[in-house]
Amino acid sequence: MRQALIVTALLAAASLPAASQAPAQAQAQAQADCASLAGRAIPAASIGLPSGGARVTEARAVPAGPSPVQGNAALPAYCQVLGDIAPLDPAVPPIAFQLNIPSEGWNGRAVQYGGGGFNGVLVTGLAQLRESSPDDPHPLARGFATFGTDSGHRNQPGVEIQAFALNEEALENFTHAAYPKVRDAAAEVLRMATGRAPSRVYYYGSSEGGREGLMVAQRYPDRYDGIVSSVPVINWVGLQGFGTRGGQLQRDGGWIPPGLVRVLHDATLRACDGLDGLEDGIIANQPACARAFDVRTLLCGGGSNSDCLTVAQVAFLATHRSPFAYGMPLANGLAEYPGAPIGGEAQPDGMIAWTTGPQAPRFPLPADPATQSRQWYYGNGAIRYFLARDPAYDPARFRVTDFADAARRLSATMDATDPDLSRFAQRGGRLILKEHTADYAQSPAAGTAYWESLRSRLGGGAVDGFARFYLHHGANHTGVATNVATGVALPGYVDLLGALDAWVERGEAPAEPLVQATRDGRATRPLCRYPAFPRYDGQGDVNAAESFACVAP
Repeated sequence: MRQALIVTALLAAASLPAASQAPAQAQAQAQADCASLAGRAIPAASIGLPSGGARVTEARAVPAGPSPVQGNAALPAYCQVLGDIAPLDPAVPPIAFQLNIPSEGWNGRAVQYGGGGFNGVLVTGLAQLRESSPDDPHPLARGFATFGTDSGHRNQPGVEIQAFALNEEALENFTHAAYPKVRDAAAEVLRMATGRAPSRVYYYGSSEGGREGLMVAQRYPDRYDGIVSSVPVINWVGLQGFGTRGGQLQRDGGWIPPGLVRVLHDATLRACDGLDGLEDGIIANQPACARAFDVRTLLCGGGSNSDCLTVAQVAFLATHRSPFAYGMPLANGLAEYPGAPIGGEAQPDGMIAWTTGPQAPRFPLPADPATQSRQWYYGNGAIRYFLARDPAYDPARFRVTDFADAARRLSATMDATDPDLSRFAQRGGRLILKEHTADYAQSPAAGTAYWESLRSRLGGGAVDGFARFYLHHGANHTGVATNVATGVALPGYVDLLGALDAWVERGEAPAEPLVQATRDGRATRPLCRYPAFPRYDGQGDVNAAESFACVAP
C-alpha cells in the first residue's frame, strides 16, 4: 500500500482545500487502501519458522458500529484482513489468521489473541479480552491492532476435535509453531498496510491461550514484548491424564450426580466461607479450608444417599484432590499433576461441567458430548489421538507409562513448563500470570507450581522485576466467582492489557493490588498477588475494595 490506511487518507485530505476535506473522501480512501491488501503475498522468508508462504485472501474496510460479539461494546472503523499460511505438507490445512487494523489512530502496537480448547476455530480478535468487561472499550478502540488464528486446523462436523493430531505438522502447529508464524505474517501485513511493523506485540490468552502465551515466552522470547497468561493449561499432558483418571474412578462407582455436588458445595461453605472474614458464598482462604473441612463428614450412615456420599464417592474426591503421579518424569522433570481445588463446586462452569458431568462417564462416547464432563471428553480424546494414536483405544486402560516415549515427545513440545524465562526478561518482556482458585477445568495449583519453579530458577528478586502472579479467589475457569445461593457474581473484571502496556511502554509496574469490578462498577474487590487473598476488615463497605486487605494465608 502507498501509506498507512488512515494516514494516506489524512495526508491526501490535508493537501486539498478545506471545503474538499469531506469525511466521505477520507473514508473512501481508507476503504480503497484496505481493499488493496487482498491478494498480497507474504514470502516464506518473512516467517521465522519453516512454512510455505502466506497470502491475504480477503481485506475489507468495516465501518464503525455494533460488535459482531453480542453484548460487547461497539467497535470503531477498522480494516479486516483474512489470510492463510501455507503448510509444508500439502495434506495439512493452512494456518488461517485474521488481523484487524484500526482505521484511525493505530498506536503502533498489536495484541495476539490466544485460542481455547483444542482450537480448530478462527480466533477473530474481535471479542473482548477475557478479563475485560463487555462494556469496556475494545483494544481496537484503544488503538491496538488485534489478530488471532485457528492454529492450523478447522473442526469438522462428525469428526472428533482431536483428530487433527494424527498429522505431525498439524500437531506441531497446534503445540507451538502456529503462533509465531501468525505473529510474523501479521507483522508483515501491518508493514504493508501502514509502512511500519508493530513496535510492540503482546500475547493475551486464557486456558489453552494461556498455555500458548507461556509457550511463546519460553520458545520465542524475541517476538513478544508482553504476555497475559490466564488459567493456563501449563502441564498439558498431565492434565489430560488427570482428567482421564477422574473418569476412570467415576466409572468404577465414584460418580457424583449434580444434586450431590450441590450438597458437597453447601457443606464446604458451611465450614469455610467465613475463613476470609466475610460470608459471601466464596472461599478465598483455601489452605485454611483444606484443614477445616473433611469430606468424610458427608459419608452416608445407611439408607438413601440423596444428601450424603458413598464410600466410593468420597474415595473419588480424595483421589481427585490429590496429585496424579505419572510413574515417570516428563518435560522439565515434572512427574505429577496437582490435584483439584476445594470450594465453588456447584458454581456455573464448575465441578459439574468439568469433573462429574450430567451423566456418569462412558466410552465409547455418547452422541451428545454435553452429557459427559469436559475433562473426560477432552482428556480421553487427547489420550487416544495424541498418545495412543488410535481413535478406538479404550481410555479405561490408560497409564502414562504405557506410552512413555510418546508422552515424553509430546510433553517436550506441548507442555509450557520451562521455568527459564531469562531471555524473555533480558529483552524487556513483561508477564502477567493469573489463576482462579475454584477452577475445575485445570488445577490452579499447576500455575502456582510453575511460579515457584520460575522463582527458584531465576531468583525471586529477578522475577519480581518482570512478572506478576495473581489469584482470583473463588472464580471458575472463565473468571466468574458466583454466590450460588443468590446467583450474584462478585467483582471480576480488570484491565490487564492496560496494566501490561503501561509496564512495557512506560516502565510502570502494576498497582498493588490491582482492582476488580463488576460490570456496572458498583462493586470492587482487590486482585491480590500470590499467595495473598482478600480479607474483609469486618466493618467497611463489603462492595468496596478498600474494605479488604491482601493477606497471606
